[in-house]
Amino acid sequence: MINKIYFIAFLFAALVTNAQEATQPQMADGMRAEGKIYVVVAVMAVIFLCVAAYLFRIDKKLKKLEDDLKNNTSTSSVTDKEKKK
Repeated sequence: MINKIYFIAFLFAALVTNAQEATQPQMADGMRAEGKIYVVVAVMAVIFLCVAAYLFRIDKKLKKLEDDLKNNTSTSSVTDKEKKK
């Protein structure tokens, strides 16, 4: 039963892929001819770089917080042991 479902899914995927090859997107050709495609690529690159920089900054802050938490936990456990004595 599972094999039949996989076969039907792959057959459908092959038909969809074949249907997409028949037509070429006219919008991309028009944008490439007018030089606007470079603007689209530049905007996408700027967005990607901004998101990557934001994630990098968040990662650095998170590492700093984790280190601070680790240091505070080890310091507090030492002071707890001293208080028990």
